[in-house]
Amino acid sequence: QVQLMESGGGLVQAGGSLRLSCAASGGFLSLNVMGWYRQAPGKQREFVASITSGGSTNYADSVSGRFTVSRENDKRALYLQMNSLKPEDTAVYYCNADVWPYSGSRYAVWGQGTQVTVSS
Repeated sequence: QVQLMESGGGLVQAGGSLRLSCAASGGFLSLNVMGWYRQAPGKQREFVASITSGGSTNYADSVSGRFTVSRENDKRALYLQMNSLKPEDTAVYYCNADVWPYSGSRYAVWGQGTQVTVSS
């Protein structure tokens, strides 16, 4: 079973930067689309950014131009560089991956989340 582990969250002042990482472990054939989602208190989980195995990216309008998603396929790693952070970016950030297993059907897996808090 694939597991995802996020790291890099923390407390930062508005205007600051953070870099989130997500490491995949376990046995699988490949990871297709990987992405970041976030959930603020009292709100639904929302899409932040995604990247395909080929490097094509997609961003939510609210983070476009400030956040950059990247991945290293050989290291089974996903990253999110967050610049010009705003208080409204405060949330738990989750890593997500579309997994192609050695056998069976593809499936989605989520990490446990990492807290990002931006103070004003």
